[in-house]
Amino acid sequence: MATVLDDYLDSLDEPARAAFEHVRRLATALAPDAEQGVSYGMAALRYRGKPLLGFRAAKEHLSIFPFSPAAIDAVRERLTGYELSKGTVRFTAATPLPDDVVLDIVRHRMGEITAP
Repeated sequence: MATVLDDYLDSLDEPARAAFEHVRRLATALAPDAEQGVSYGMAALRYRGKPLLGFRAAKEHLSIFPFSPAAIDAVRERLTGYELSKGTVRFTAATPLPDDVVLDIVRHRMGEITAP
């Protein structure tokens, strides 16, 4: 059964779709029970009912949204050369995010969600 995230990824060109599929595979390897849906109006993975990682493609870049400035700050020094904002990491299909950085962002966000 297709999900909102599946439908969104299917609407993208192949390089963008492949880049986001890779990020999704990494995230769901850490959070296999993450649900695919919508958070803050964008296709996203949700973990324990809370937004884990959002996906959005723009004309010039791809973005992931960990819904946490602290998750981005935790890996900021390893993202030299990527465009960052308080809640967004921008990249391209030609310059994908390093796997270890994606995994650390997801781990950090999962920790925030499960913290008491």
